[in-house]
Amino acid sequence: MPRGDKSSYTDKQKRTAEHIEESEKARGRSEATAERIAWATVNKQDGGGKKRGSANNTAAKTAKTSPTKKAAVKKTAAKKAAPKAAAGKATKRTVTKTAKKAAEKATAKTTVKKTTKRAAKKTVAKQATRKSASTTAARTPAKKTATKTTTTGARKRAAGKA
Repeated sequence: MPRGDKSSYTDKQKRTAEHIEESEKARGRSEATAERIAWATVNKQDGGGKKRGSANNTAAKTAKTSPTKKAAVKKTAAKKAAPKAAAGKATKRTVTKTAKKAAEKATAKTTVKKTTKRAAKKTVAKQATRKSASTTAARTPAKKTATKTTTTGARKRAAGKA
């Protein structure tokens, strides 16, 4: 079979290639490029020609069966080794999870402590300002009355001398 022979392709594959070729031409590709893209797409989708007796068909069957057998062997080996590895992984995971939780708790505790300290400082500062304001307010009327009495007494004395 010469290279580029399309006799091993089914009618459906040929129709698909024609449709892809037309759409590529509509996009502005040259005829040769559109044909190349169309057949490359059909090959990628279907794995080559599908008619009986084609060379690609037998190669595709052997290629498809051998990886599944290898995968089955790998799966059984992985299943045997899984319990041992899972035990090690599980302990690592639990250790990391507990470490993360502990770290989160510690940070939460420190943030709570910091916020309570800040709140305590604010309340102490507020109380101090209230006390100083109340003492100054209490002192102010006493000073006023004291100054009033002294000024009125001085006036009376001055008036009495005159």
